[in-house]
Amino acid sequence: MSVPVSLVLPLLGQAARRLDSDVSLAAFAKAARRSPFEVHRAVRRLTGETTKRYTSRLRLDYAAAELVLSKRGILEIALDAGFASHEVFTRAFLRRFGMSPRSYRARGIAGSREVARAHAAIVRAAGPCIGLHHLTTVERKPMSVTVTQKVVEPRIALVIKRKTAAAEIAKTLGECLPAVWSFAHKHGIPLAGPPFTRYVEMGRGLMTIEAGLPIGAPHAGEGDIVATELPGGKAAVAIHKGSYETLGETHAAIERWLDDNKLVAGAPWETYITDPATTPNPAEWQTEVVYPLRG
Repeated sequence: MSVPVSLVLPLLGQAARRLDSDVSLAAFAKAARRSPFEVHRAVRRLTGETTKRYTSRLRLDYAAAELVLSKRGILEIALDAGFASHEVFTRAFLRRFGMSPRSYRARGIAGSREVARAHAAIVRAAGPCIGLHHLTTVERKPMSVTVTQKVVEPRIALVIKRKTAAAEIAKTLGECLPAVWSFAHKHGIPLAGPPFTRYVEMGRGLMTIEAGLPIGAPHAGEGDIVATELPGGKAAVAIHKGSYETLGETHAAIERWLDDNKLVAGAPWETYITDPATTPNPAEWQTEVVYPLRG
């Protein structure tokens, strides 16, 4: 019998909140009251990672953020992140980031201390489910939509641009967002906001999207990861409340509002405010949908 998403998400959230405790597969299985094999298969199917790799990634990302934010000793940070020793931590850190914790701290992160603090907050808020946005659930209740006109600030970002079918968005985001996330960590680029998807072009059968994260300091990117800017200025904005399956209803509501007000918008984007692991109930998920206005 398969383990439902509604059972796996709380496990991931609990692990993210208690990384210094037992977050092994056995502990997951005990909490879920399922066999280790069932839980392993469910976590792997949902996140694309084994339980060990998932928790190790969270521990290392949190530790890396703490290294550049605080002056605490490396061993203290390692133990707080759930590693048994300095040596185990250093070996794992080298594998993920290509440098030692000491070298990572010495290089630092671009920007001020405030930028580093914002980066650390994003790591904790978005890290648990960086690849799970547009996750399919059984929650499909329509929600009321309020559209407002706001002035939004421009934001620089790193993204991966892809063509994808609507049915493949979740899979595409599951590949793109973790890649941008890891790149930023490895290169000391501060994260400055939750992950987003911008719909650059809508075609018959395929759409062109940009998936990535705002950053707190300029960077050109590398390879498929490129720099972009979310434009500032007047925009039609709505907060979608509920599962990702019903996001189309919020987009439709904004498009009706634009027609009613005789306004024209550019390429819209979705910002995933809520992390599914830390808030496992789909009814409580929030996604900001922004349509930048032209003229």
